[in-house]
Amino acid sequence: MDSMLEWSGRASSERIPPAMASKSNSTRGAETAQSAQTPLRRKPGPRPGTEAAKRGGTAARDKYGREFYSRIGAKGGSTVRERHGSTFYTEIGRRGGESTKRNLGAEHYSRIGRIGGQRAHGRRDAAGQPGESRVHGRGSK
Repeated sequence: MDSMLEWSGRASSERIPPAMASKSNSTRGAETAQSAQTPLRRKPGPRPGTEAAKRGGTAARDKYGREFYSRIGAKGGSTVRERHGSTFYTEIGRRGGESTKRNLGAEHYSRIGRIGGQRAHGRRDAAGQPGESRVHGRGSK
């Protein structure tokens, strides 16, 4: 039997997520009435991650140029700074670091620190001579 059918008790065409299935009927009825007024529509354009989306992004880049995206990114960043203050960046950076540490472990920071050090100082071969500065198959810039 379909697992979706098991948890919702509905036909496959009427599937609802498990979180919604546990709500009371009165709440579900209100949500159904609301969704009947505003039907969900898929965003126009190709699905993200597809080859068609990549072609669209490339066409937009070719049309507007990389500088355009740099400018609008900078505008967005300055707007965030005006609205939330510069300490906002400190807070979201701290949260991101905590999440990374939780997901990848503290060893991750040691590993990327070594990689950064190797790039900054250049790798040395066994004789102590500067060697080719390559990490993960990429040359230094």
